[in-house]
Amino acid sequence: MRADAAIETHLSRILLAGDWAYKLKKPIRLPFADFRSIEARRHYCEEELRLNRRLAPALYVDVLPLLGSAQAPRLGQPGEGGDESQAIDWVLRMRRFCVGSELDALVRTNRLDPAQLDGFAARIARLHAEAPAAPATGEGSAWGSAAQVGRAIDDVFDTLAPLLPGAQAAGLQVMRAWFGARRGRLAQRWAERRAGGHVREGHGDLHLGNVVCLDGTLTAFDCIEFSPALRWTDTLADAGFFTMDLHAHGRSGLAWRFLDAYLAATGDYEGLDVLRPYEVYRALVRAMAAQLRAAQGAAPQPGPDYLACAEALAAPRQPRLLITHGLSGSGKSTVAARLLAAAGAVRLRSDVERKRLHGLPALADSAAHGVDIYTPEATARTFARLGEWARAALQAGYPVIVDAAFLRRAERDAFHALARALGVPYAILHCHADPDRLRERVARRRAQGADPSEADLPVLARQQDTAEPLAPEERALALDVDTGTEVDVDALHRRWLAGTGGVA
Repeated sequence: MRADAAIETHLSRILLAGDWAYKLKKPIRLPFADFRSIEARRHYCEEELRLNRRLAPALYVDVLPLLGSAQAPRLGQPGEGGDESQAIDWVLRMRRFCVGSELDALVRTNRLDPAQLDGFAARIARLHAEAPAAPATGEGSAWGSAAQVGRAIDDVFDTLAPLLPGAQAAGLQVMRAWFGARRGRLAQRWAERRAGGHVREGHGDLHLGNVVCLDGTLTAFDCIEFSPALRWTDTLADAGFFTMDLHAHGRSGLAWRFLDAYLAATGDYEGLDVLRPYEVYRALVRAMAAQLRAAQGAAPQPGPDYLACAEALAAPRQPRLLITHGLSGSGKSTVAARLLAAAGAVRLRSDVERKRLHGLPALADSAAHGVDIYTPEATARTFARLGEWARAALQAGYPVIVDAAFLRRAERDAFHALARALGVPYAILHCHADPDRLRERVARRRAQGADPSEADLPVLARQQDTAEPLAPEERALALDVDTGTEVDVDALHRRWLAGTGGVA
C-alpha cells in the first residue's frame, strides 16, 4: 500500500491510495475516547463500519488487519486466512471520494441541487425510524435523558464563556438566560421525548462537512463511533444539527426545505418545541470547538459564525397561521413549498396526513391498498390532526402553512378560530388558475404518480360543483395568487408578513 496523500484528525490518520482510503485509529487516550489498545482500535473500526453502513454502504467497505511489522507493514486481505493474532493494527477501508464533493463545499459554491435534500431528509428519517430506541435500564439509561442533556448544555456555556471577549461573552449570557427561562419545561419535554422512544442511535455529528455527494446522492458519513452518549440522542437533535449548519452557512431556505421533507416523513410535529433549543445548542458546540482551536494556537479557518447563528436561532419570532385554498391543480402545494422556504415556516399537508392516519406511505395508492381514505369520517379525522399539529407548531413559535383544499367554510372557520385562540395572525392563500390548466395539471400529476395527492379529473369536477367560495370577510384575509403566471414568492412573503390581502 503506497499512499499518495494523508489526512490527520484528532483521532485518526487516513491514508489515501488510488481509489481507496485507509483509516487507522491513533493509539491515544482523550477524555471522550480511549484507543490505546489494539483491541479497542479494532472494536471502534468495526463500530465505525457498522454504524456508517446504515447510511453509506457504498462508501464503507470492510475492516482489515495490518500485518508484518511497524517497519514493513502489510495490509491483510479479506479471506486471507492468516492468524488475526498476528495483526499489528486494524484498518477501516473506505472508497475514496473527490475533494470538494462534501456538502459544505457544494453549498459555498452553489453546486447543490436543492431537490437532493428531499431524498436525503427521507433517508435520515428512515435511519431514525429503524434505529433502536434508547434502553430504559443499564448503561444506556442515561443517554438522551433530561439530566444528561441539561449537563451538556451547561458544560458548553461553562467552557465557552471564558474564551470569549466582553461583547460576545455578554451575548452568551443572554443565551444562557434564554435556556434558563425554558429549562423547566424543556426538562419535562426531554423526559417525555425519551419515554416516547425519540432518543435513538442516530448519526451524532450531522454537519455539512460529514455529508458527501456520491453519484448525485447526498450521503452522510463519519457517524460518531467512539461515544454512544453522543450518537444516542433525540432524533430532532440529530436532524437539528443539520438544519442548524445550513442556517449557519447562510442557506436557511435549504434548512426549511430539509425540515419540511423530514417532518413529512416522520410526522414529528409535536417535537418542534425542542427543535430550536437543540439547534441553538448545536451551534454553541460548534462555536466552542472553534474557540478551543483558536485558544490552542490553531490558525483561524474561514467558516460560519456559529455564535451569531446561535443568537439568531434564539431570537424571538412571530408565529402566524396561513391556510391554503383552491381546487386540485391550482398550485397550492407548489406555492406553499416555495413560500415555506422563504418564510421559515412549517408546512402540514392534508394529503400526507390523511394517508399517515391510515398507515399508508405518502405516495401509496389508497385504492390499491383497498382503503377508502376519503369518507366524511376520514376527512374529519384528517382536519382534526392538522389542527392538533398546527397548534403544536404555533405554540412552539413557528409560522405554519396548512396545505389543504379548504373548500368548505366550516373547515376554514375552524382554523381561523384556532388562530384567534392562540392570538396569532391568520391569512388565506387563495390559489387559482384557468380550468384548462387545472385539468392539465391534475392529469399530468396522476400520470406521474409522484405526489401524495390522489385527485383525478372526476374529483376536480366534483370540487368545481361543490366548493364553497370565500366569503367577502374571508377575501379580506386572502392573498390571491394566479398560478397561471409567474409567482413572486418574495413579494408574497412580504404581503403575508404585512397582513394585507389582495392580489400577490
